[in-house]
Amino acid sequence: MKKVILLLLISSFSIMISQNLKQNAVLMDSIRFDGDQFLGYDPFGFYYTIKNNAFSKINTRDTLEYKNISLGKITKVDLQNPLKIVLFYENFNTVILLDNQLNEIQKINFSESTIPIVVSAIGIASQNQLWIYNSMNQQLGLYDYLNTIYKTISVPSAENIKNYFSDFNAFYWIDNKNNWYACDIFGRITNNGKVPDFESIEIINKNQFIYSTNGSLIFQDLEKDQKTEIKIAEKSFKKFYYKDQILSIFTSEGITNYKIIIP
Repeated sequence: MKKVILLLLISSFSIMISQNLKQNAVLMDSIRFDGDQFLGYDPFGFYYTIKNNAFSKINTRDTLEYKNISLGKITKVDLQNPLKIVLFYENFNTVILLDNQLNEIQKINFSESTIPIVVSAIGIASQNQLWIYNSMNQQLGLYDYLNTIYKTISVPSAENIKNYFSDFNAFYWIDNKNNWYACDIFGRITNNGKVPDFESIEIINKNQFIYSTNGSLIFQDLEKDQKTEIKIAEKSFKKFYYKDQILSIFTSEGITNYKIIIP
């Protein structure tokens, strides 16, 4: 009986520890800028913003800008390839591809496609392709923007997309019921589990993500069944961004960068 009680105590203590893990983020630097949205950094030291619906690329010396008034509001920006940046204008069902000087390379109006396509999510994929979530059939597809060829690769989704993220080889999305899925370029879909309610979220890989809720930042590892609160100085913020162990916090005063170690 004593052994059973001891085991229960140890188990309870372990649960308490796992639920209250905290990690202090290490302050790196701060940047002041006047913008509506902070979008992230590239490996060359530039950061990207949107102000008054103008897309900007900025470093300590230069500022480049792209604006297309005729297409309305920028809905999504994909910065994975800084040599080929994707701007999505959902209201006009259109994508603009930009080079590293923010010159327009290509304009794709999906309303002109012979196949009915209404895009509600997009991202750059491998082999000169774009991830496309077509809300006409609620299916994921790949669009070859060099040869203007579209192919559907997934079965229809039961729920609408609440949030999404993509890399060159996979498209990740969270549906309205907080179920988290991934689809590879061959159309294989995996269910990664369920995520907690969130205000904003950054997916790191198929097991890990950071999300904000009630003014707190939480790192969660589904595989290890572990949550860690990330401690930062800011009490409130507009948005956060994570890449390569750098956590960027966007407030009305600018951007603060922290170094954090993700196990």
